[in-house]
Parts: sequence; structure tokens; C-alpha cells
Amino acid sequence: MKHISINTFKEVIESEASNKTVDFINVCTPAEYKERHIKNVRNVPLDTLQNHLEEFNGKKTVYVHCRSGNRGRQAIETLQKLGVTAELVNVEGGMLAWQEAGLETDSHTSRLPILRQVFIGAGSLTLLGLILTYFVNDTFLLIPLFVSLGLLLSGLTGWCGMALLLAKMPWNK
Repeated sequence: MKHISINTFKEVIESEASNKTVDFINVCTPAEYKERHIKNVRNVPLDTLQNHLEEFNGKKTVYVHCRSGNRGRQAIETLQKLGVTAELVNVEGGMLAWQEAGLETDSHTSRLPILRQVFIGAGSLTLLGLILTYFVNDTFLLIPLFVSLGLLLSGLTGWCGMALLLAKMPWNK
């Protein structure tokens, strides 16, 4: 799997934006894309890649990025398994690295970012579980345990089920 840096990606976008044999995709959820994205990079969510295979026909190179780089790698593995023959390039660090470098993004929403929604949800569920454990029954201790395991899984793998669920909520459409 080929990887490039954010700075190289910026140069490629500027030089190849009108090249029809090159494609730039963001595999974040539609809500994340709407929140912040790079100009001339289109949204093809990771969970819908199989529906977009025809769009990659005739492409020489497809540059893939996401929020941090993890889903970008997953997307490339998926595209390879689905038989996409274009050169697939993962953008290291994704949107987080792009922003850290101070590069320009397009933003079209004023809602809370998904990550902050995850923090609010996880904190609220943990607190609720602890209160219910204290006042109702010790079995409710399973709620904060489940939340902490979810956060641990998210930290280790870069995949967050709560973020995917929140992205499907009406206020994030």
C-alpha cells in the first residue's frame, strides 16, 4: 500500500485537480465530510465503497483520505479486494494532519463535531450507569463497563461504533 504525506497530497490536488484519470476521495461519513473537507475531494463513505466501483474504472490513481488515516487504509484494502486496478494511495494522518498543518478546508455545518458528540455520549452513559448502580442495582455497572470497552476498542483500532451511530442521527444529516 502506497502512502503520501499531507503536504505531498496538497501538491497533487493542486496539480492534478483537472486530471480525469486521478480521483480524490474522502471515506468519512457524510456528517464528518459535511463538517470539514478538502476542496476537490469528494465523499465516498467507507461503508458504501462497493456501490461506487464503476466510478473508479479508467482511473490511473485514487487518493484516499479520512479523518486520521485508519479508514483510508481500510478503504484501500476493501477496494483491492473488490478488484479496483487503479493505484491506491493512502494519505497519512488524514484530515487531522491536514488541519494540524494549517491547510485550508471547507466547512458547511455549525453542529458539534462527531468526536465531541462521542465524548458527551460516553460521559453521559458512564455517569448514568454509576448513578443507577448506586441508587437502583449493581447490574447497572455494566453500562460504564460497556462504554469503557467501546472507548478502548476505538482507541486501539480507530473504529468507533458510537461515532458511526451518531453520524446516522437526524441532526447529523
